[in-house]
This record gives sequence, C-alpha cells and structure tokens, in this order.
Amino acid sequence: MAISNSVDTGFRPALARLAQDGRIRVFNGEVDHHLQIAALMKKLDGQEMLLFPKVKGYGIPVIGNLLASRENCESAFGRDFNGIREMISQALSAPLAPRLVETAPVHEVIETSDINLSAEIPALFHAPKDGGRYITAGIVVVRDPETGIYNASYHRLQLLGPDTLGIKLDFGRHLRIAYERAQKKGAPLPVAVCIGSDLALHFTAATMGSQMPEHMDELAVAGGLAGRPLSVVKAITQDLVVPSESEFVLEGEILPDGGLPEGPFGEFIGFAAPAAPAPVLKLTALTRRAKPIYHAINGYGRETIMLRKYVLEASLLKVLRASVPIVTDAEMTAGGLHRFHAVVQVSKQMPQHEGFQRNAIFAAFGALKDLDLVIVVDDDIDIRDPADVEYALATRMEASKDLLVMPDARGHEYVRIGKNGIRAKLGIDATVPVDEKERYRRVAFAPVEISPGAFGAGEKPMLDLL
Repeated sequence: MAISNSVDTGFRPALARLAQDGRIRVFNGEVDHHLQIAALMKKLDGQEMLLFPKVKGYGIPVIGNLLASRENCESAFGRDFNGIREMISQALSAPLAPRLVETAPVHEVIETSDINLSAEIPALFHAPKDGGRYITAGIVVVRDPETGIYNASYHRLQLLGPDTLGIKLDFGRHLRIAYERAQKKGAPLPVAVCIGSDLALHFTAATMGSQMPEHMDELAVAGGLAGRPLSVVKAITQDLVVPSESEFVLEGEILPDGGLPEGPFGEFIGFAAPAAPAPVLKLTALTRRAKPIYHAINGYGRETIMLRKYVLEASLLKVLRASVPIVTDAEMTAGGLHRFHAVVQVSKQMPQHEGFQRNAIFAAFGALKDLDLVIVVDDDIDIRDPADVEYALATRMEASKDLLVMPDARGHEYVRIGKNGIRAKLGIDATVPVDEKERYRRVAFAPVEISPGAFGAGEKPMLDLL
C-alpha cells in the first residue's frame, strides 16, 4: 500500500521550500572551491543552507549544508521530524518500484568522450591536509552482479584524473560486496554516481544494517519514502537506470584490478582517514541538466550525520516498539554524532513494567551495532533537551546499580578509543521505580498564557525604582 504523501521530495522542489521558509543564506560575491567554500560551510554548520551562486572558474552554483539541521530537514520535506521518521518507517515496508521514462532533465547535456571532471564540476578541496578534491554528495547506484538488486549508498570520491576517481569502499557495505563479486569474475562493476537527486533517495542511501538488508531494492524503497515511484531513465553507457531528475550523473565502471592511493580525508568522526589504496572508478559518461546545481557535503559536517539521524531513529524505534512495549520515543543525540548515543523514553505504568527499561537498552544495542551509549529515561523527561536528560542522570541514576556495561562488543571501527571496532557499551537506567513515581514528581505551576505585548523592556522601569 502506497504512503499518502502530498509533498514532492524532488531536489528542486525541496530547494524551493527552503527558499520560501527563509532557510537559505546566499553568499555575495565570488567564492573559491579550493578550501573557502568548505570552510564557510563548517563555520556556519547546523544553520541555514548555503548558496554560492558565483564560484571561481565555474558557471555552476554550489549549495552546502542542505540537510545540516532539523529546521532544514523539516523545511525540505515539508513536515516535522516525527513525520519524516514515519515516512522512513513506512517506506521500509512499502516499497514502490521505479517508473521508467524515455526523456530526462539529467540528459539535457551528455558527454561520452573527453570528460574532464576537474574543469566541469566544482568539486571542493575541503581541508588543507586532504589528499585532493572530492565529490561528497554523490549517491552511488549499482545493480548487484549476482542478485540483480539495486543498491544506493554514499561513498567519497577523490578526483584522480580527468575521468578517473578513487572510491572508498568500506568492508561489509553492500557496494563493497557487489564489487568483490564482480572482481571474482575479473569483470568491472557498472555504477552511476548521482548528484542532486530526489531527497527520498538521499535518505534511503543513508539507511544501513538490518533495516536495509541486501535483498531490498533501494530505488523501490526511495519510491516508498517519496510516496510515489521514483522516476528513472536508462543510463547512456551502462546497463543501469538512474534518477531522471538528478542534477548530474557520472556513469562508469569500478575496475577489478588494483587501486590507486586515495586520501587523506576528514571523516564524520572528526579525524582524517589516512591515505590508502582504493578501487578506481573510470568514467564512461557525464550527463547533467543544462543549468545544474552542484551539491557538496562536508565530510566532517552536520549534514553527514543528520542524513542518518532520522533513518537510524526510525530503525531503532521499529525494533524497540516491537520488542519492548513501554518504549515511547528515542533520540539519537547530536553529541553522539546521531549515531553512537541514544536516549530512549519509556512509560512505566505498573509493577509488571519494571525491568523493561533495561531490556530496551540491550535491544537498542542489538538493533544498531554502532551504538555505544544508551540512556533510558521516564516519559516526563524531554529527551530532546540535553539539560533535562542530564537532570535525569543527576537525580534518578545511582551509579552503583544503574550502570550496565557490556564488555568487548562490536562498534564502529572509526572510534579510535576502541580496538578495531571493539569496545565496551554502556547502558544507563535513569528511570525511577514505578511505585515511587509520585515521590519523584517535579513541582507543577498553574497554567498561564502570555499574550503578545504582555512584557516590555525593563531598563527604564527598573531605573525608576532605583
């Protein structure tokens, strides 16, 4: 059953909503793709989307920090964060097969020879110690050579030559699996890198783990999230379909033999991933709109982690609500990079509910392997207010009995305090015993409404009294 969704999640309609909601800040004057744009994006991280209309050496505008804040996400999707999470949750169980079209905006300009990415795309040089220029908002679309199922995922791409890219493939990811299957056959792997596609595909590409198993077609899941089939067109030089309304599509093959040095590059964790050999992506075509918009994401920026926040929350809640009936909400926190820390809210109403809050901690670790800290609080705590969560820790957590340590568990290998991804996970029970809720109830004040103009400036009245 299709999801009712009257909001067009297309890339350009989303940008129009951001403009209408005042969520775009425009840079006046010319800006350099070398270091300057990325530095400005980091300086204004978590605020409005940034638009750079004039980029030195290029006739293509650049946008950054597109989905770098809750406000931007809600504006882009035309719904609040609960609505976004609900869209994601339903899409995983209600995919819609893509709709093939004959003509497409992304085919307004087609190049199949003499491709020169450096000259044609304002890919950024992000940080002074990076290994080179990177495409960071590209969604890599591939059809698995054995299963025939489409996968879409984010991977950083370093410009190594006019038509050559180094592509970082983490172990365990679906694209890596598809690449290794093609490699065993001695064959290249056809891929398409899509820049500026439907936002439903952006969020689908950020989904991982048990909620996006290998057998799920991610182009169909994107259609489910959008509430309509994703419009796709046949690629020009590869046996693939690609989102028809993308700004750019880079078609090519990941070569099976050897690799070239790629990196260093600043990753979402805050550290620079070191230089290392990476598979080579050789381009066979560059297609784009006649007047495209280039989207850039800072590797170590809030957009990188915000892309997965709602996806991971929806996935976490789906598992928790199925196994722990008292769970009411969950928040993947900003300080935990929306990936490593979660606050889970429960509602204990009877003695039989006691203990379920601890079940929720272990269920959360099972649902998302990268989680390293889970705090469980009662339903009178605002889980989106860090001060209120800390209040629960200060007044409801007894360290001698409420700290639950799971030693030597699997986490994320980028966390350097761990050992190749192995570290202890910590659960904190900051709930009150169900039969003592009244003793812990906070003081309530009388309800009151404040009308506009009820308060004014206080300087003169105060000085008059003094």
